[in-house]
Amino acid sequence: MKKNGWILLLLLLIGLIGGSLVARWLANVPGLDFLTKAYSVNGATSADLLAFNYHIQIGINVSLLSIIGVALAIWVYRKM
Repeated sequence: MKKNGWILLLLLLIGLIGGSLVARWLANVPGLDFLTKAYSVNGATSADLLAFNYHIQIGINVSLLSIIGVALAIWVYRKM
């Protein structure tokens, strides 16, 4: 299989979502709080240009398990 940037982006997205899902599933396990605690990173931009205005907001919740999922995705990409 040919490696390219789109495959890497897809794998990173899958790893991030997979890690977040595992973190959500393990949220009620008492001893795993350090893995499931999520930190929010947000960014926003907006403009009012008289004819139109826009507001774009993007955010991500990062937990240790989602970072592990991204690292696993990079490992899978390198093994391809």
